[in-house]
Amino acid sequence: MTLPYPPRFAYYDGKLQPESSTSSFQTLNPATSTPLADIHTTTTSAIDSAISSAQRAFPSWSATPAIERARILQKAAALLRARNDQLALVETTDTGKPFSETSTVDIVTGADVLEYFANLVGGGGLNGETIQLRPNAWVYTTKNALGVCAGIGAWNYPIQIALWKSAPCLAAGNTMVYKPSEFTPLHSTLLAEIYAEAGVPPGVFNVVQGGGDVGAYLTTHPSIAKVSFTGQVSTGRKVAGSASSGLKYVTMELGGKSACIILPGADLEQAVDGAMMANFFSTGQVCTNGTRVFVPSALKSSFEQRLLEKMQHVRAGDVLDPSTNFGPLVSKPHFDKVQSYIRHGIEQDKATLLYGGPGTPSWLSSHPDATYTNGYWIQPTIFTGCTDSMKIVQEEIFGPVMTILTYDTVDEVVRRANDTQLGLAAGVFSKDLNLAHQVVGRLEAGITWVNTWGESPAEMSVGGWKMSGVGVENGKRGLEAWVRNKSTLVDMAGEVPTVFCKL
Repeated sequence: MTLPYPPRFAYYDGKLQPESSTSSFQTLNPATSTPLADIHTTTTSAIDSAISSAQRAFPSWSATPAIERARILQKAAALLRARNDQLALVETTDTGKPFSETSTVDIVTGADVLEYFANLVGGGGLNGETIQLRPNAWVYTTKNALGVCAGIGAWNYPIQIALWKSAPCLAAGNTMVYKPSEFTPLHSTLLAEIYAEAGVPPGVFNVVQGGGDVGAYLTTHPSIAKVSFTGQVSTGRKVAGSASSGLKYVTMELGGKSACIILPGADLEQAVDGAMMANFFSTGQVCTNGTRVFVPSALKSSFEQRLLEKMQHVRAGDVLDPSTNFGPLVSKPHFDKVQSYIRHGIEQDKATLLYGGPGTPSWLSSHPDATYTNGYWIQPTIFTGCTDSMKIVQEEIFGPVMTILTYDTVDEVVRRANDTQLGLAAGVFSKDLNLAHQVVGRLEAGITWVNTWGESPAEMSVGGWKMSGVGVENGKRGLEAWVRNKSTLVDMAGEVPTVFCKL
């Protein structure tokens, strides 16, 4: 059987490495459950070779003037934009996300981050500071690259997350060994080839393929200076634990159970649109989803009525159709997980099902492509009458499942919104901007929005609080996560302290 895409292997020393594997698996199209490509798992010896390639490249790359690294990365950003639709098609077939989304978000925002960090280091973003201690003594600081870093990607925004990790890493003068999710690996070597075409030297960006065992080997490898991981909390804790044994630098962007708070007097249209964006974009497979929607008791009826009216604008179907804005879930295991949460919400939590629910979406029976019936399609689902103790309210589902909760006072909703071990994101909708700022200031989350949801531009540092992460990505602070500081004190008078030279 001829598959739509060529096989994926490890990539190091500036080229694909077919000999790097002794086993393989297939990645599937979530819309149809049909095979896309053979993915060849990288052996431990080949991972060692990829790390060695990165080690050999590090001295020269880190010594390359920042402005020269910037020019190379800017060229890579230009190549990404020039091939936007081609890469978006790959992301759509690999993730199941509609082309209307991948073509306008995934590559676009990834290229923006790459360009941002290229411009940042090219404009002096790696400069240290100078401090005069006394007339003849100064302290100056420098920011130094860490070395070989590991990037472990996630399956929901494959190429975007790969760029979020590799852009600051390479811009700061580090080299990287990157492992994509085994569920969405097609972008990985395409990105490596774009970097190479732009002028990134062999060994600076490398790719290994495989599952959790490959990631675990990378994390514990003694030659890895830093691990950057995006994924669920349970896996992140293991990765952080493994990395800590070697005192490695880590950045962790983990899960969330974010609160979307509709404040009293909020604009109803804006609030409903925000709640839908916070729950159904990317079929709900977004770490920052605002799945706990808090609505004032007095506004509940009108909010739900308008929400049901607007659900007609969630359009599932052919993922290549520009009008489609809702795709399948990414894999069969994830499909089964989300369906089990929906059933639990009905059967055990006893929440009221307002829209959707388990089972096959009705539109599939009339879809002209019969293979779509084998895909991981799910209905966008809304529960109301929810309480804080319900499993569907407490645990991250990572699917298109909205839970509506009511409240009576602002103090109450702030307390309940913060009553979780997770603290990735939160947002408020209000006409009263003073109140909105006051509430946002009290929310225990690292990413917050007022009267919008989900935007995360390159300039905005983002990271989770509590169990939702360690460190930040993007923005000026995001670059700091890829360097280490050196402080030097210079006494220009040349006078060594004489405390040990006198009686």
